[in-house]
Amino acid sequence: MLRPKAVLPHLTHLTPDFLRARGLKGVILDLDNTLLPYGAEVVPEEVLAWLQGLKQAGIPIYLLSNAKPGRFRRLQALLGLPGHAPAFKPWFGFRKALKALGLPGREVAVVGDQIFTDVLGGNLVGAYTVLVPPLAEREFFYTRFIRLLETPFRRVE
Repeated sequence: MLRPKAVLPHLTHLTPDFLRARGLKGVILDLDNTLLPYGAEVVPEEVLAWLQGLKQAGIPIYLLSNAKPGRFRRLQALLGLPGHAPAFKPWFGFRKALKALGLPGREVAVVGDQIFTDVLGGNLVGAYTVLVPPLAEREFFYTRFIRLLETPFRRVE
């Protein structure tokens, strides 16, 4: 339950071709340190172009985050994507996201930078989990502690 199905160097490596080759039709996407650095309010141009490419390919995207609601809503409006926060991952949020996408877990990629939230939560609903490295070293104090516990599960076999 703590092993991702794929490990990618950056979320932009998750292309429409990558998704289609695995029978995936939608994406549940983490916000902080996956889509943009923790605490950032500006989305990098490269990421905006990647999101536009997925949208143009007809791949629905749902933002799922443990971020504070106010900041999440600002970014969600900027991106024009459905989603919710705080999601209380890994235990909650994923089923609501799947329902919003209208897809079963086996047809959805869950993309995130944390094993104990994104990977575990995605695996619990039967999704195709994709782990990416965190975009920045700056993060919530609790997350720094959790990353130490994740270390054995981050090793690629």
